[in-house]
Order: sequence, then structure tokens, then C-alpha cells
Amino acid sequence: MDPRLLAACFFLWISCVVPAYADDAGATSAYTHTEPSRDGIGKRYLGREISHVMGHRGAAWLERPERERQERTDLLITNLPLTSDSVVADIGAGTGYFTFPVAALVPDGRVLAVDIQPEMLRIIEQRKVTQGIKNVQSVQGAIDNPNLPANSLDLAFIVDAYHEFSHPLEMGQSIATALKPGGALILIEYRAEDRTVPIKRLHKMSQTQVRKEMDVLGLQWESTADFLPQQHFMIFRKPLQADL
Repeated sequence: MDPRLLAACFFLWISCVVPAYADDAGATSAYTHTEPSRDGIGKRYLGREISHVMGHRGAAWLERPERERQERTDLLITNLPLTSDSVVADIGAGTGYFTFPVAALVPDGRVLAVDIQPEMLRIIEQRKVTQGIKNVQSVQGAIDNPNLPANSLDLAFIVDAYHEFSHPLEMGQSIATALKPGGALILIEYRAEDRTVPIKRLHKMSQTQVRKEMDVLGLQWESTADFLPQQHFMIFRKPLQADL
């Protein structure tokens, strides 16, 4: 088959079968499009190709027993800057792997578990009932908006999901708007600078790339820590005097 025809067929399949990967009619000029690489969707933002999304069929991988040992998720949770009454958004919450431990640390606050996949949100709702958790609220997000109220969050965190956002600019703008002045966004991403991290290239991000993308949003870099075995722990903050 002619490679150009093959590419056209692929883009048609993406737009019809997996709409989360497709641009809408009003797509911003911030994006460019090329032929997709093996693990990407062919859409680029600030030089970075956006990766495919891991769907709800990957739920078992998120909950694998060895995850805490491999990724030290316990350290990730204990290093989140939380107070007992924090309002927190777990964006790309998946099965709620982080949502529920964080909820236990904010007994007077709440955790908004945001995901675009209804299947994931159903898992979270089932866990809420089973565990009797009252301070978790599931939120149906969109591919370009987490659907969170403006100036409502003390903290938002995204674990290994930002690189999959099909509309990172619009999502980032909406998240920045949802943060209270002085609120923090924490991004956890596999370190692209470290070739020993056994993750596909498009599912890793460098600190330089992340900072470039957060600068566009007006979020100020505060620190990057690498106490996790494979991931950056990057903190960005909304200015106290901000009009985001």
C-alpha cells in the first residue's frame, strides 16, 4: 500500500475510533501534526510528540503489587505538600491508586478524582462504597478540560499521565485556573534524561520540556526532586498575584 494512503487510513481510524486522540474543529495553532511514530499520535506540542493513552484495560498494571517497591509510591505520597484540610485534585486518577491514600491524609479536606474514562470512575465509585470513604469525589473530565471550579484547589497532581494529554495547553490552562493563588501543581513523569528507566520514550519527559510547557501557563517552577527511583517530582506554583 502507498505509505501516504496508509498514513491517511491511520489518521481516519484515529479520528473515528479513538476520538480522544483527535483535534477538535477549533484546535489551537500551538499544535503541529506529523506522521505518528510507533507510540505516538502524530500531534506535537512545543516539539514533543504526544503519546498514546493507556486505557482502562491497563487498570491491573496500575494496581500491580510490586508498584510500591518499584516506584516508591509511598515516598511520592508522603512528599505531597498537604494539610488536613487541603482540597486536592488527582488528575488522571485511573483506579484511584493515589486518590484514596491521599484522602486519608486530608480528613478535613477532599480529593477530586478526575478522569476522562467512565470505566475508571466506576472503579473509584465502587471503592468509595467498599471502603466507606466520604471525602473523595469523582469528576468526569474532558480531553481539554478537567471540569474543576476556578480558584478551588490547594494542590493538583498528575502521575505519569500528563504526557498522554491530547490537549496539554488547554488542560494546563484549565488546571492553572482551578488552582488557588499560591496553589501547587505537581507533575510526576518518568525521567527522559535517564536511559536506564525502562519506559518507552514518549512515556517519559525531561525536566527541560516540562518546564517549557509550564512556563506557557504562567506556573512558576519551584523545585525538581529525584528521590523516586525512576521519576521526576516537579513542583510548580500559581503566583499569588495571578490572572490565569
